[in-house]
Amino acid sequence: MPFVESDPSEPQNTPGVGTTGAAASAGPREVGVRETGAEESVLGPKYRWISIGMCVLILLAAFESLAVTTVMPLIADELAGRSLYAVAFAGPLAVSVVGMVLAGNWADRRGPKAPLYSAVALFAVGLVLAGTATTMEMLVVGRLIHGLGGGGLTVALYVIVARVYPHLLQPRIFAGFSAAWVIPSLVGPFVAGAIAEAASWHWVFLGVVALVIPALIMVVPALRGMVHEADADAAVPRWDVARILWAALAAAAVLVLNLSAEAAGWVLWLLPVAAVVVLALALRPLLPTGALRAARGLPATVLVRGLIAGAFFGAQVYVPLILTDRYALTPSMAGLALTFGGLAWAVTAQIQGRYSATLTHARCLRIGLVLLGAALAVTIATAALALPALVLIVAWAFAGAGMGIMYPRTSVMALQSSTEVDQGFNSSAIAISDAIGAAVAVAVAGIAFAVLAPVGGVWPFVGSFGLAALFWLAAVLVRPRAAVSPPAP
Repeated sequence: MPFVESDPSEPQNTPGVGTTGAAASAGPREVGVRETGAEESVLGPKYRWISIGMCVLILLAAFESLAVTTVMPLIADELAGRSLYAVAFAGPLAVSVVGMVLAGNWADRRGPKAPLYSAVALFAVGLVLAGTATTMEMLVVGRLIHGLGGGGLTVALYVIVARVYPHLLQPRIFAGFSAAWVIPSLVGPFVAGAIAEAASWHWVFLGVVALVIPALIMVVPALRGMVHEADADAAVPRWDVARILWAALAAAAVLVLNLSAEAAGWVLWLLPVAAVVVLALALRPLLPTGALRAARGLPATVLVRGLIAGAFFGAQVYVPLILTDRYALTPSMAGLALTFGGLAWAVTAQIQGRYSATLTHARCLRIGLVLLGAALAVTIATAALALPALVLIVAWAFAGAGMGIMYPRTSVMALQSSTEVDQGFNSSAIAISDAIGAAVAVAVAGIAFAVLAPVGGVWPFVGSFGLAALFWLAAVLVRPRAAVSPPAP
């Protein structure tokens, strides 16, 4: 799942990505853990195990996301499920939005413990189903379940940070989260490919399950120390049923968009149009007002985040596929493209953080879009002209470099446009735009691949990469309107 990355150079005061905002100012709160310890370290005696446990959970979620991208071509061939290839990626991203909203609302009402336990349980159950799948349909169901859990997991961990750690330690644990996401991007694709070649792709899923429970056990003692209390002058926030239903409707629309690739005749064109219309209606209450029409400021920033996620991830899921299908590379060698992309992402993310004074938000977005656009152009040329595989692998490093510059800045721009009252909603909007943008791009790229499959040759890949490039073009057009908005009073 795309991760809401934090810039370690920026203070983090959000009550938790995906929360409804009530956690910051009203409603139940968790006490008894956070009042002291400003002089502590995140790896000091008081926070050591919860810090390690949360970082391991983030690391496992990141590894699973990147590992599946590497081995999915092998899975699709073995299970004869090439027609569900795009659904296996877009489905978890879509349902993760429901997990985010549910976990955020639940955490605002009763604290982060129950959402965390439930999210980890769903994550593990989904991995077991996927790891034991004998059909592509069963694997997709498993992916949907652990996608739901993965969305809730990220939100619950962010809320725990806000409620357990002193403000002085929050930037440090967020930096740990970023590192936990980067490490799998460096070694995960190659390791996943090696596991699939040496043993079986099943262990790419089942091996992660074996590590989830120990990581959760590290977190449990600190959560037990929380004492659940309610503010005397504040009522418990209600379930935001409308927001949950809109999130579910958005996820359903994305799934229909994916499955429309299997339709024929006029249905093939009607279903995607209907799905996009429903998706737009469902997203309106989940995003800042004016986001879908690129209103200047925060709304355009949120939209840009979804568009660049769509451009990058919409193309990335087909990078290992073309390397294994057209160039006959092994899964571990095909994973090198994702490894180089992850390494470049990590390097440029650190550069933009270190030179934040000279690299303004606008400049970071411009540089990032140039790098991503160049990478997509080379990717399309490689597919069309059968250029050497090394050209594509190197190009994808430039794509990762562009994302590393842009991703942290969009998060920071959203937070700088927020007050304590709406930090949760705006952080949630960034996460939702991220997931939906990637899911929609994967879906439409899958439709292009399916439509062009009868033509054969390189054209299915050219079409898929070309559709991802359209998301990049839209981001280029919206980018001048993205800026930090004065926080609403």
